[in-house]
Amino acid sequence: MNWLSFIALMRDIYGPKLPDLERLQARGLLAVKIGQTFALRIDFLGEDKCRHLAQLYRRTTPIPAEDLETLMNRYCPAGWREHFSSIERRPLAAASVGQVHRAILRDGQEVVVKVIKGDFKERFTADVRRLKQLMRLATWAYPKLQRVADPVGILEHIEEYTLAELDLRNEAGHARVLRELQEQHQHWPMLAPLRFPRIYEELSGEHVLVTEYLHGRTFDELLEQGRLPYEELLKLFLIHGAYMFGLGVFHGDLHPGNIFWQDGRIYFVDTGALSQVSDTFRQGLFAFFEALALEDYVAAACAIHRMSRRALPAARWEAYLRQFMDLYRDFSGKTVSQVSLTRQMMRTIQLAVHSGMEFERGMYPIIKSLMYLDGMVLKCNPDAVLMQDMRPHLATFKRHFEGPAGHLNRGRAQPAVLSS
Repeated sequence: MNWLSFIALMRDIYGPKLPDLERLQARGLLAVKIGQTFALRIDFLGEDKCRHLAQLYRRTTPIPAEDLETLMNRYCPAGWREHFSSIERRPLAAASVGQVHRAILRDGQEVVVKVIKGDFKERFTADVRRLKQLMRLATWAYPKLQRVADPVGILEHIEEYTLAELDLRNEAGHARVLRELQEQHQHWPMLAPLRFPRIYEELSGEHVLVTEYLHGRTFDELLEQGRLPYEELLKLFLIHGAYMFGLGVFHGDLHPGNIFWQDGRIYFVDTGALSQVSDTFRQGLFAFFEALALEDYVAAACAIHRMSRRALPAARWEAYLRQFMDLYRDFSGKTVSQVSLTRQMMRTIQLAVHSGMEFERGMYPIIKSLMYLDGMVLKCNPDAVLMQDMRPHLATFKRHFEGPAGHLNRGRAQPAVLSS
């Protein structure tokens, strides 16, 4: 991907017509990943365009059946097929990297076989390298772009989690990490609804993964059908919050196609990407969202300032606080359709950077999570006042995060403000 094809991609996404998905996929894996990122930006693109781009999660061009056989013969050791009584040729679903096929083991267990669709790595890494060069040039010409939007950091994150997806051993290993953390904190009630499908690691490898077949539906499918209960979506917020705010390790690609709902349980799948957040951001973000839920906007401004590596002089702090209060003047009681949480968060970070704060790299996984979750709420319950709905759960979060097995350290109550 060069700068011309990148500009063409942006014109397709932002243009008046629905993007041509076949043409987008023909531009390569990086273009697909960018398209998937925009699929949740219902606040920027509108519902019709986001619904259209969301097809990239599960309806990308499947491998013809004969190619599936070729790939399994190439990737799987001798005797591997003997463990199965049948493998369906037609895929259940296809995504940007792999596709899954229903199968039955010799003992009658229903499973799915996930296969990497092809050798994407060489072209993908070349595309990322070229686009990084373009973005570095852009940030050299406009330095604040790096601090506000961090385009290079975004590309590095896309590169990291996509390369991780291309090795299915990561999916098995990361699911094990998340499951073990859940078991270690099984007394946390917010983690109780979470499950992980069984992974048959003895039948899996770098290019093939065999997992338990789930009879439920993805959040993506339920959202499309208007059948996802809002209460279940709130459970997902609590689960993700426990991992991100309480444990500092979380599912790095929690889009609605990677979440199953079955028998009242929430299943995490496609755990190839695992993200981590530093203690500074984890603690600061929890304090920020807690303050938003309680409508204490001075405390919210202080929480953002605590995450900065540079304390503001007194005069700048006062100017920042005035602008922050103005930014949140009409935030209270607003539904997610009236005020996008993702857009508000982006504006908050932009204000902080323009005021002179500096933040560590690595914010994109957090912003990406907000994009996914914010987009799901917009589709599920656009009249929800999300911050108010999260308010009753704050005490539970704090009790477990600050307890003997918790990890939350609130730090100083007010930011250190330098004298001018």
